[in-house]
Amino acid sequence: MLLATGADPIRLSIPGATESTARYLRTYADSRSLVALAGSAKRVVVVGGSFIGMEAAAALRTRGIAVEVVALEKQPLERVLGPELGQFMRKLHEAHGVTFHMEDTVARMEGHSVVLRSGATLDADFVLLGVGVRPDLALAEQAGLQTDRGVVVDEYLETSVPGIFAAGDIARWPDVRSGKRLRIEHWVVAERLGQAAARNILGQRRPFDAVPFFWTQQYDVAIKYVGHAESWDNISIDGKLADKNCTVTYSRGGIPLAVATISRDLRSLEAEVELESRA
Repeated sequence: MLLATGADPIRLSIPGATESTARYLRTYADSRSLVALAGSAKRVVVVGGSFIGMEAAAALRTRGIAVEVVALEKQPLERVLGPELGQFMRKLHEAHGVTFHMEDTVARMEGHSVVLRSGATLDADFVLLGVGVRPDLALAEQAGLQTDRGVVVDEYLETSVPGIFAAGDIARWPDVRSGKRLRIEHWVVAERLGQAAARNILGQRRPFDAVPFFWTQQYDVAIKYVGHAESWDNISIDGKLADKNCTVTYSRGGIPLAVATISRDLRSLEAEVELESRA
């Protein structure tokens, strides 16, 4: 058996919010509903400064809709990409007309008005909330599988019960590079986990050692990221962010953990190979 129950959006309890004014983006049906709403919307407030929020902001601005982003961080995407790249992405969005309300959050909604903790009031035809997800562990917990902020699996993606495997957003596996257990919510990672689980279900017994990879496309900028850096003590930038052509390396103790690139696809592939060699 393979468990791949995925993750569900974190839903905020906002006084005054209704299903028609507070929206989430997780499923295909969600996306079609948002496209329909965007057809007549003039102003949208996006809550959350990570990938779902920022990619949605770019898509909405491309449709000519006024967008205001509300987020707790100092810079969008800062937690994953660091302050320099986060500031670059903020300037990119501002150049396209997005307004930011950073280090702030929604206190309540009054009809089509969004009241922030700071006291500011924003008009919005609807609010899009993208503040993260939680792994759907209900079935795994009911089945008695070991869980720890995800379903715990071994290097072959087998759970604590022989014959039951897990892949995708719920799986927390032992990383061969850091020695830590990882659970990563990115499409390519989920795809590769599923492929590895299938091979092991067929009896091949091949450890999962793929280097994590994701990308994000916002306006005319694509960022490709290989590796995994939950924390770092140094960020080095080769090239210039302003030129949209650079390599950003995240290191700890002199050891590269992850590499983000803009307009340098070959360097991204080379970095992936270099990280693979450290397995």
